[in-house]
Amino acid sequence: MPCFARLLTAIAPVSSPAEADAPHVEYWSPSSRLLVQRGDAELFVQVLEVPVADRRPARPVRIPAPWPRRFGRYAVAPSADVAVFSGAHALAAVDRTGAVRWEVRHGCWAGCASHDSYEEYAHDRDHRYASSGSAAFSADGALVWAHVRGPLGQDGHEGAAGVEEWLVLDAVDGRVLARAATGSAAAGSVHVPSADPGRMGLSIGEGQDGAPLRWGRWDGATLAVDSFADEDLVLSAVSPSGTRLLTVTHGQEALAVHRLVDGSAASGPETELHAATVIPRHPEADPDDRDVEVFWDYEAGFLDEDTVIAGTVESDEESGAGRHWIVDLARTGAVDPLLHPYPVTGPARALGDGTWYTVSPADHVVRIWGLD
Repeated sequence: MPCFARLLTAIAPVSSPAEADAPHVEYWSPSSRLLVQRGDAELFVQVLEVPVADRRPARPVRIPAPWPRRFGRYAVAPSADVAVFSGAHALAAVDRTGAVRWEVRHGCWAGCASHDSYEEYAHDRDHRYASSGSAAFSADGALVWAHVRGPLGQDGHEGAAGVEEWLVLDAVDGRVLARAATGSAAAGSVHVPSADPGRMGLSIGEGQDGAPLRWGRWDGATLAVDSFADEDLVLSAVSPSGTRLLTVTHGQEALAVHRLVDGSAASGPETELHAATVIPRHPEADPDDRDVEVFWDYEAGFLDEDTVIAGTVESDEESGAGRHWIVDLARTGAVDPLLHPYPVTGPARALGDGTWYTVSPADHVVRIWGLD
């Protein structure tokens, strides 16, 4: 039975598509969300209030960037007053004035010996197309979790050259509180925060070679890491309660919900949905083409504890308009089509309070939706 979307609000971008990346939401819980857009020289950060339909975002905060957007990734603190930039050679915490609060140097993602500043590798092709790590703040802003390449510099402990590590750092001064080898060979990675400050997900992409998933638990003294038996799983979201994880297999054939017990992953998925079984063939697909496939997008999320929003946009593009779906976990994973009042391009990203947002690729307008 179809579900229908209702537009709640539309938010214009701070910067144009020619000058900045598309906006996205940094999300820890339904009450802690920031709308962020990366320009070439700075971040634009706006607090996204709840309920979104009743008010516009706050005036944007600007955080200067230590290097251009093509080099590495970034994370913004829930307080919106500082960002950590994850670059080719270092993690750098920068405040609104542009002051560097702390820096932790690590091995180069491009494999070079060392560079002291961005200007030294600004025009180097290997650095421009290098692999990269990532970082994220905990829900309370007290910790920074970071995926880096070893060895660390003098601000951390020395590790083996080229070994990738997952760090837990003090957000105030950058002290390394804990570290664990990830056992990966990343092309890139993404952190997926939990509402619990001591929990964090790390989804690592190794290109065609795999997608190792790591789930970290920090108790103030020890970092424990679950590896999901080294299955190739992409972590899409953590549920609002922090007790469920949403994953998509590397091959995109299956969407699954995993139950967490005492903070660690239980064996086997709670719910597993194979696209070929639960998603019908695209209505505009060539009826004579037997090679038409349907598979899940990597981006999916929890609308609430028992409702998932997902898409098959990538596989649908060969046949027609991309489709979105509502998964009802309370009805044993029932999958219903989600219909927007007009065509929506790209993924639908959940906000954890029954709403989700989409971004127009043409003008970067953010539209926030709810179920009608």
